[in-house]
Amino acid sequence: MLTCYSIGIFLVSNQTNLSIAIFKKIRIRFFLWLKKKLGIIRPPIVIPYRGYANDQEIFVAGHVLENRPEFLAEEGDKKRKNFRNMIARYMSTSLPDTHVNIQVLGQSFTVVTDELGYFSKTLEVNEPLKPGWFEINYAINDDNGEECFKATGDILVHNHKASFGVISDIDDTVLISHATQLFRKLRLILTKNAKTRLPFAGVRDFYCALAGDDSINPIFYVSSSEWNLYDFLVDFFETRGLPKGPFLLQQFKEGLNELIKSGGGTHMHKQEKIETLMTFYPHLSFVLIGDSGQRDPEIYAEIVKKYPGRVKAIYIRAIGKDKKLDQQVLDIIKNADVPILLLAHTGEAYKHARSIGLLSNSF
Repeated sequence: MLTCYSIGIFLVSNQTNLSIAIFKKIRIRFFLWLKKKLGIIRPPIVIPYRGYANDQEIFVAGHVLENRPEFLAEEGDKKRKNFRNMIARYMSTSLPDTHVNIQVLGQSFTVVTDELGYFSKTLEVNEPLKPGWFEINYAINDDNGEECFKATGDILVHNHKASFGVISDIDDTVLISHATQLFRKLRLILTKNAKTRLPFAGVRDFYCALAGDDSINPIFYVSSSEWNLYDFLVDFFETRGLPKGPFLLQQFKEGLNELIKSGGGTHMHKQEKIETLMTFYPHLSFVLIGDSGQRDPEIYAEIVKKYPGRVKAIYIRAIGKDKKLDQQVLDIIKNADVPILLLAHTGEAYKHARSIGLLSNSF
């Protein structure tokens, strides 16, 4: 039962969060207005994110930002370049109220960015979509109605022959991040790049095996990393040979203080995104992969409760000193007859997945 004290704390917390959100919106609007008045605002660009689709619906998302350089990384880059690039990712200016034109399969759609320059929309198309990846086109017009920027984005169409899908966290699940240790986390973020950051041993082989022959089983990466890190993550996954999949990240942040808090928050946005995927693909079951450091076990337990029979297995990487999972979480998952494994090394998950028939004979 809620006490008067707990209700009061809840109301104060909500009011505080609302005030912070309003302040951020006012700040963004003010600095954008000031840059326009001073004539120093740069042209807009669209950053399309990988989307996903079922038979006749496509989920698209992206950001519109002031033009900025590409953050190209090389293995031999010096720490100061990596530091400068990462700072720049969090100093980018988002552009609200921008119309983005989308062309797909001969149809046209328009979306408008929100206060943080973000857009997302589910598009209904007239013809069935073929399984696999395909491209759609994005464009922005200037004040005179002339096209001033265009880009292409990748969309993953689910294959009905897939045995299951995979939903995976990233930080301290795939990518060594030290997300629960502030100073070690910041040292990695600021001094290394996509070519020099490391995955956990065995991750590539395990994820490729889960994806199956011709990557028929879709993999979705749901993380508390911000959209600021999207290009970094794309580069890292390509560099390490990890299966290609859509990224579902946390809202775009602006400012150095936000960089320090990177990957933080309640992580409940993960549950919302996973539930969206479960609804979007109602006939697909999933393997859930995460770690013990960012509430993944608790979130996955809620998914198991809400979507009975839809979770094939759960793999949790043990992070920190505590090598046990909460007993209540374990009871929820085990009572639903879902296998769960707390692991120290990826090889343990690989062996378990093979033992329960998740991996094909090719792997």
